[in-house]
Amino acid sequence: MIRPGFLLGEVWTGLRRSVSMALAVVIVTATSLFFLGVGLLADRQVSAAKGYWYDKVEVSIFLCPEKSNEPTCAKGPVTAQQRDAVKLMLDSMKPTVASVYYESQDEAYARFQEQFKDNPTFADTPESAIPAAFRVKLSDPAQYPLVEQTFSPMPGVAKVNDIREVLDPLIRVLDVLRTGALGVAGVMLVAAVLLTSTTIRQVAWSRRREVGIKRMVGASRGAIRAPFVLEILLASLVGAGVAVGALWAAVHVGVASFADRYADFAWVGVSDVWMIAGPLVIVAAVVSVVVSWTALSRHVRV
Repeated sequence: MIRPGFLLGEVWTGLRRSVSMALAVVIVTATSLFFLGVGLLADRQVSAAKGYWYDKVEVSIFLCPEKSNEPTCAKGPVTAQQRDAVKLMLDSMKPTVASVYYESQDEAYARFQEQFKDNPTFADTPESAIPAAFRVKLSDPAQYPLVEQTFSPMPGVAKVNDIREVLDPLIRVLDVLRTGALGVAGVMLVAAVLLTSTTIRQVAWSRRREVGIKRMVGASRGAIRAPFVLEILLASLVGAGVAVGALWAAVHVGVASFADRYADFAWVGVSDVWMIAGPLVIVAAVVSVVVSWTALSRHVRV
């Protein structure tokens, strides 16, 4: 049985003699795990954005105002009877329709003025051009097509809008970025595996005389391989720490600036970095141990 003190001494001596090897493993591990972490954070960002916004999905049924370019409003503004018919239909669609809020034309115009008060382009927009609307909260946002098909043909309805029409392009961009980050991470992990395998073989070859002496005095294969494996493991764990630190800095500084500027959006935070830190460290440990042990078993007679 190997004494822990002796084994640690062997590892320390090996790291001092192979600083370039350790640095190479640290750099490649940190780079590959950083991109893997970016992919995992992108996945959490997409989930957070979907959960935050889709939970707030609101279907807007706009009614025909006095001035409208919508073809469905060719017969003039909505009448009280048409508005009441839309309300009755909404009431009949519960529980698909979770809640309904009627926004009058005066309320819509006041909100419009508040939103575009600093935009001179809309300064002269008359109140008659701003439609009243029913703001509809669905129990299941996926039921939006049913609402659209039901209310779009109704007299007095200008159009039916869903906030997902605006959000989905953004979500698709985030999905592409997530896929790209995970793809780069996969390539970098393959590179890390190849570099680790090559490095451990070179180091073992450079110490072949030392290994030969250990074999002559009766050291077991496990006792000979253990220092090599631990050296790679320690270097990989340092690389994982560097990757986690880089991700923390990117989120703490970069993402935080976007969160301050665009508060009405769900952003990943430092807590998300700590959530993925454990899996990244585990990946580093497992890959380093498996690759180094396999490389020694298959390619080096130690």
